[in-house]
Amino acid sequence: MAQIQFSRGVSETVVPQVLVTRAKSGNSGTATFRFDSPKILDAESTEDITGMYLIDEEGEIVTREVKGKFINGKPTSVEAILIMNSKDEWDRFIRFMERYGEENGLGFSKA
Repeated sequence: MAQIQFSRGVSETVVPQVLVTRAKSGNSGTATFRFDSPKILDAESTEDITGMYLIDEEGEIVTREVKGKFINGKPTSVEAILIMNSKDEWDRFIRFMERYGEENGLGFSKA
């Protein structure tokens, strides 16, 4: 089972929009995850957000690049950026996304 967490042990149920870019060389890339009204924002405190964890049977991919978006002082969305610096990291991310996408009905479209 592939899942996304912002704090250990609490799965995020909101399915994000994921924007992916890859260098022409294929050796690096970024993935930007945008969650509108994620469950983690329902918590009394957002101090529990320690990063974004992509978890599946292969293990865990972690990024600490997580930002909240606020409107009128209230949190409305969360954006996380995952930077992949090698072909192996890229391939691992793609395997996670294939599992996560299949489980959550996500599709892929090239720009």
